[in-house]
Amino acid sequence: MNHSSCHPVTSERLPVAALLALTMASFIATANETVPAGLLPQIAEGFGISLAWAGQLVTLCALGSGLAAIPLTIATRSWRRQAVLLLALAGFFICNAVTAWSIYYGVTLCARFMVGIATGLAWSLLAGYARRMVAPPLQGRAMALAMLGIPLALALGVPLSAWLGSLVGWRNIFAILSGLSLLLMAWVRLAVPDYPGQPATERIAMRDVLTTPGVRPVLCVIMAWILAHYTLYTYIAPFLAAIGLGDRLNLALLVFGAAAMIGIWITGLLVDRWLRPLVLLSLGAFAVAALVLALGSVPPSMVYLSVAVWGLSFSGAPTLLQTALADAAGEGADVAQSMLVTVFNLAFAGSGVLGGLLLETAGAATIPWVLLGLLLLALFIAWQARTHGFSTRRHANS
Repeated sequence: MNHSSCHPVTSERLPVAALLALTMASFIATANETVPAGLLPQIAEGFGISLAWAGQLVTLCALGSGLAAIPLTIATRSWRRQAVLLLALAGFFICNAVTAWSIYYGVTLCARFMVGIATGLAWSLLAGYARRMVAPPLQGRAMALAMLGIPLALALGVPLSAWLGSLVGWRNIFAILSGLSLLLMAWVRLAVPDYPGQPATERIAMRDVLTTPGVRPVLCVIMAWILAHYTLYTYIAPFLAAIGLGDRLNLALLVFGAAAMIGIWITGLLVDRWLRPLVLLSLGAFAVAALVLALGSVPPSMVYLSVAVWGLSFSGAPTLLQTALADAAGEGADVAQSMLVTVFNLAFAGSGVLGGLLLETAGAATIPWVLLGLLLLALFIAWQARTHGFSTRRHANS
């Protein structure tokens, strides 16, 4: 492959092999964070601990990712981009291997925290990398392809790993993730173009990025939207049980996944021209779905339809939010993406706490009402940010 190392690819075609490597990276990064959730009973049994303690493997990964994204992004800003991506993937390889082999709960916890750190670094890199590979008119589409790994991992990876885990044991799932990470390192080395880092003279201070018009509204929408999504996603099993559909979890996840695939495809086609309408429509649709679920006494078909609308509306969120943030931040896009990773993971970690509190106090059936409040807040902020953030006059930054 003879990609220029200094200039973005500016052909009118997507560099599919390179972007699919980033898709695989976003798939493994999502799997790092979410797969343990599908294996909690087996992990708890394996270590002789409670489900709550096993759940800390998910929390620590999200925490590592949230805490590390900003400092690591700043520390590696001057490095060549391929070297940073390979470093993150090496972290995936080593930490998942340790998780697969460790017989000590404490060591496994450390490994999940460390894989979270590597995941945070990967997340803050992927969106900017995808955008640099293509000309401005294709940036949204390139990012949608690179981020396809997120809904794929959520829709297929979590249920598949839970099923496979019951057949081959939970440790082998992490061994597979480790092996995939090693293969991906070779793929990145061969197919993904390299780019220089930012020279010291071009770097923008974090405070300046944060005060750039449009950046803070986008971050606020991310916090509310992701908190709403993961509160329902993490506690979907107890919620379905509360409304009498406890034995239909796999079907609900399948409906969510199928709708998510369609949603990411639609987002990829339309994001470059219709960013603002897509954000408002997605939040509005998710709010309607939450309202239907909150009403409780609806037939199962309406529950599945609501889950489909949820999958359809959420699947494009990573692409929409990263595109909006990169547009708003301009030259500070990489630092802004690291802020996104931090906010995203704090919301992810917070969803476990929020859902747990609701479960212990008001009951799982109240979860959609809280979602509705969060989504209406996000919708209001996005609606207000029409000049900067979710602009009516979208311009693509290269």
